[in-house]
Amino acid sequence: MSRPINEQTWHRLTEEMMTGMREWRSQHPKATLREMEDERDARWVRVRARMLEDMALASVAAQWDDTPNGQAPVCPDCGQPLQVRGTNTRTLQTHGGQTLT
Repeated sequence: MSRPINEQTWHRLTEEMMTGMREWRSQHPKATLREMEDERDARWVRVRARMLEDMALASVAAQWDDTPNGQAPVCPDCGQPLQVRGTNTRTLQTHGGQTLT
């Protein structure tokens, strides 16, 4: 079953990221632009992962066991229709190396 997107969580995570960046910057006043960029990117990766997870679980594609024949999602590698095999939880990784459930 899909779940609603929780935008409040996204706002909270974004605020935490911004607060953390301000704290980090005050602790690293001589940081180079590259160091600031790397720190910012590391923090945004976590926010993006949570947003992606929420969007995926809110999608109608998250619950497709009642999908008519020929409309099931397909494997991105081989193109074969996916088979329903229960409700086991999967763990995936984003491009940024964050874990999604």
